[in-house]
Amino acid sequence: MEFRRLTAENFTLFAAKHYDNPTCAGVEEFNEDLARIVYVKRLLRKYERTGELRDRLIINHLITLYNVFGSKAATKMLFYKLEPDLHGMLKTFVVFLGYVNDKTLQDEGIDIVRIPLDEVIITRLRSI
Repeated sequence: MEFRRLTAENFTLFAAKHYDNPTCAGVEEFNEDLARIVYVKRLLRKYERTGELRDRLIINHLITLYNVFGSKAATKMLFYKLEPDLHGMLKTFVVFLGYVNDKTLQDEGIDIVRIPLDEVIITRLRSI
């Protein structure tokens, strides 16, 4: 089954298909890993509202997501679940971590040219 386009109806099935965590004890752990997308979204929204950037926490959540879902699936899931106004912030983190490049995002149907990097986040990440 090919998921060219993620929808609300096929998202969980897509995530389950790409989930690879040998230590997973059950559905609860899968749901906890999937919830990391929501945590990343909240942290980015908080940064947007208050200017407080919890960069290391965001990085930890992203590393876990990419470890258990793989690069292509995690990228597709993150960009699907996060609103377009957060894509620049997200792109800055995932490019910094080396999980994706412009070609990878374009292959997944994400219009990378229109997504700018966040300069404040770049500066913070360079200091790590």
